[in-house]
Amino acid sequence: MTIEQIATTPDWYAPYNISQAIRAGGVIYVSGQAGIDEQGRTVSTDFLEQGRQAFANLRRVLAEAGADLGDVVKVGIFVRDMAANLDNVIKLREEFLSKPYPADTLLEVSSLAQPDWQIEIEVTALAR
Repeated sequence: MTIEQIATTPDWYAPYNISQAIRAGGVIYVSGQAGIDEQGRTVSTDFLEQGRQAFANLRRVLAEAGADLGDVVKVGIFVRDMAANLDNVIKLREEFLSKPYPADTLLEVSSLAQPDWQIEIEVTALAR
């Protein structure tokens, strides 16, 4: 099986020795994306803005692999405050994903890689 690294230019995860995505066996595994810009700066303190940027980052990484959000079959969403943001997560799913919605795991975590991150999203997609 061939394993191929997928990266955008610039690659905002290069300093951390993480692949933005890996294509292997017809599947694209995208590392968790947060609400950060190309320089790795958090875009906002607002949950929805961070979530929208995380999805924009996912879309961009998938595009580098020749795929899009319609090819996603599994989503993992990690949030810092489930009680305050469950409705926002549902809104983000509806805004960026479509029926049939991908399989999904939603977890509340005590922290993410940066203290100001409120959400991180990873996906698995089928390669075209």
